[in-house]
Amino acid sequence: MSFLVPNAWAAAGAAPHGQSPWSLLIFFVVILAFFYFLAIRPQVKRQKEHKKLIDALAVGDEVVTQGGILGRVLRLTDQLAVLDIGKGTELTVQRNAVVAVLPRGNISF
Repeated sequence: MSFLVPNAWAAAGAAPHGQSPWSLLIFFVVILAFFYFLAIRPQVKRQKEHKKLIDALAVGDEVVTQGGILGRVLRLTDQLAVLDIGKGTELTVQRNAVVAVLPRGNISF
């Protein structure tokens, strides 16, 4: 078994002789900071922006849904939005399905 783990390390335990136990703790802190700044923080920022967008929806806004459907908001409730998607066709979607608000005048029916 000595070809997988050197005998001196296997007998010594977790850390090799002469290495500080704080180095392992510092390593984990650096990894946690790395994940926080590259994964967690940007995701939280996107969630806050999306919630702000959903709360600011108003009747008459032209929106894009997660499925790529373009429509104009006709009615709003706490959880739902009714969209006019063209030629009098109405579609009810959850407010959370709206991913973007377009400038007015982009959709022509």
